[in-house]
Amino acid sequence: MVGRGYAIFDTTIGRCGIIWSSTGIVAVQLPEAREIDTRRRIFQVHPEAREQRPSANAEFAIEGIVGLLQGSDADFSEVSLDASGVPGFNRRVYEAACAIPRGETRTYHEIAKTLGASGAAHSVAQAIARNPYMLIVPCHRVLEAGNYTDRLSPYGGVIPKRRLLSLEGAHPIASKTLFDVLLPVAPPRAPT
Repeated sequence: MVGRGYAIFDTTIGRCGIIWSSTGIVAVQLPEAREIDTRRRIFQVHPEAREQRPSANAEFAIEGIVGLLQGSDADFSEVSLDASGVPGFNRRVYEAACAIPRGETRTYHEIAKTLGASGAAHSVAQAIARNPYMLIVPCHRVLEAGNYTDRLSPYGGVIPKRRLLSLEGAHPIASKTLFDVLLPVAPPRAPT
């Protein structure tokens, strides 16, 4: 195979995409609101990719993703990733995310501490936000302090972390309320 290939496949949450090279999986795209939007996202990020029959490695990843989204415990340890464009720090973050057991979560700070860079929670958050290997590298298991289940990376489509975590049985999933967001920035009331 020359260059990169991609395929669109069905899952319980919609039509996902996978992009691969001869080295391994380059990216996984979770569904956007419409399949055409999922395809557009793939073309925006990987304009050189051409739709093809999945490679054996991509097929193995697809089977795992489909199973995971049906609630199974998928094993991606044999899936090869093409990390040629991924910075070293991000790779370390992704390795730490892969070590989080199904149904559990960690905060950005906890991952930074695991990496021996306790002051790098913001850098961990940036790495997680850039995760191209959705579900294969379970970035949905890494949350803000307070377990705020924010939106996934650009590859995450319209699926929130909360939904992916619920598929894995991660409970309870705490999330910020409107008061949690607005109260810290609200101006103090004048005494009456």
